[in-house]
Amino acid sequence: MNALAVENVSKIYGNTKVLNRVTLTIKEGEFYAIMGPNGSGKTTLVSIIASVCSPTEGKIKVYNSSNAKELISYVPQENFSSPLLTGKENLMYFAQLHGFKRHEAAALAESILDRISLSEVAEARVATYSGGMRKRLEVGTGLFPGTKIIILDEPTTGLDPGARREFLGLIKEMNEHGKTILFITHIGEDAELASRVGFIDDGVIVAEDTPENLKKHSGLNNVLTIQTLIKTQKIYSTLKQFSDNERVLETEEGYRIYCENPEEVLPHVVRSLDKIGCTKTKIHVEAPSLEDVFFALTEKQVIP
Repeated sequence: MNALAVENVSKIYGNTKVLNRVTLTIKEGEFYAIMGPNGSGKTTLVSIIASVCSPTEGKIKVYNSSNAKELISYVPQENFSSPLLTGKENLMYFAQLHGFKRHEAAALAESILDRISLSEVAEARVATYSGGMRKRLEVGTGLFPGTKIIILDEPTTGLDPGARREFLGLIKEMNEHGKTILFITHIGEDAELASRVGFIDDGVIVAEDTPENLKKHSGLNNVLTIQTLIKTQKIYSTLKQFSDNERVLETEEGYRIYCENPEEVLPHVVRSLDKIGCTKTKIHVEAPSLEDVFFALTEKQVIP
C-alpha cells in the first residue's frame, strides 16, 4: 500500500520555480530519504506534503485520506516545543490538540516519554534539555495513536555525534515498529539508513534508488581522500591533474579525488603535494559515499 504519493508537484514563488513536477511514491512502512543541498527545494516539498503550504500545481495523496493532517507528524528544522513547559506538559499540550482528554493526554505523554528515554526529565523544563533531548521530545509527537507518517526536516543538524547516533537509532526503531519515515537531509551518512533515497537538485528528483544501488550504478570506483591542515587554490589545482575529468570535491577536512585506480595514484599525489609544501596530510582510499554519488551526478556539493 502507498502511504504517500506526490504527483507532478510544482511550486513557484514570483519568477522562481522552486519545485518542477516532482513525482515520488513512498510505501507504507518505508524509510525514505530526500537528499540535496540547501536551496534544492527539499524543505518546500515536505512543507507541501505536510500541508503547511500549497503547491502551484500537482497533488499529494496520503493513504487516499481526506484528513491527511491527522496521519502526519511533521518535525521541522526549527524547534517547536515550548522551553517554558516541561517535557510532559509539552506532549500533553500536543496530545490535547489531537483531541485527547486531559487524563488520556497525561497517560499518553508518560508512555511516550518512556519510549523515547526521557522519563527521568519528564518534569524538567525543556529549557534545560540538550539539543538531542529536545529533538527526541518533538519526534515523540509522531507516536500519537493514528499518526502513520513522520516527516523530519534536517533533524540532526547541530547535534553532537553522540546525540546524533542516539537520535538516528530512535528513528530507525520507530520505522521498525511500523512508522513510515520521510527524512530530509544533506548528510549522506544519515541517508544511508533509508531503504530508498531520492536526490533532489534545483527542484527536480534527479535519481532514486536504494543507497547501495545508487553507489553501485554511479560509475565511481574507490575514492582518494586527502585531509589537509589548509585548503588553497594551489592544492586544488595540483589535485585536479590526478582526477578523472578534473573532478575534485572539496570537503570540511580537505579533498576527495575520483580516479580509476586510486591506489596507483596515491604515491604520485603525495609527491606532488610535497613539492608544493603541503606535507601535513592524511591520505587514504575508501568506498564512495552518497555525497560522492550526488557530486558525480550534479557536479554540486551536498554539504556547503
